[in-house]
Amino acid sequence: MTFRELNNVQLDTLKELSNIGMGHAATALSQMIGQTVNLRVPHITITEISQVPEYLGGAEKLIVGITLQILGDARGSIMLLFPQDSAHYLLCNLLGHQEKGLIMNEVNVSALKEVGNILASAYLSALGNLLDKTMIPSIPMLAYDMAGAVVDYVLINLSQSGDLAMIVETDFSGDSDQDFAVKGHFFLLPDPATLDIFLNVTGEPHE
Repeated sequence: MTFRELNNVQLDTLKELSNIGMGHAATALSQMIGQTVNLRVPHITITEISQVPEYLGGAEKLIVGITLQILGDARGSIMLLFPQDSAHYLLCNLLGHQEKGLIMNEVNVSALKEVGNILASAYLSALGNLLDKTMIPSIPMLAYDMAGAVVDYVLINLSQSGDLAMIVETDFSGDSDQDFAVKGHFFLLPDPATLDIFLNVTGEPHE
């Protein structure tokens, strides 16, 4: 089954699984920064890989991309993309400094990779429990570049063969009295076997 063949019930099922997984990720982020984090997952979008940069605001928009492979019983990849302003705000909140602009030194890169690792681990742990499967993230990779280059880099390095992406768009927001303005995109890129695992476990018909 391909992404285009998914019906509305199946999409709703995958959306609910992702909502639960991202809820755990929000809790993990909240524990990291010591404040409440609200997480919205408004919808799942199936789009052409070539259109992903435009979906993020344009191929020339600078972003931070954190990518991890999904290992274990299910396969695929996870990609977390943050606009540079959001990555900067997140680092300031995590590290307690107020640098002017986003600086990609060793400390900041390590901190952002750890954010990606913790969020992906929480997400996959929740899904693994729901599906009764082992799902763990690989060591994270980070790229800071234009959106088009980051997406191309991810797809080449993770050897994605499909032409479609399943996008779960997230919106992180902290307490109203805190200066915490972070928005990011969460991408789940499952391979066909992973998609079948989701549908088999939830009892959805598939071919």
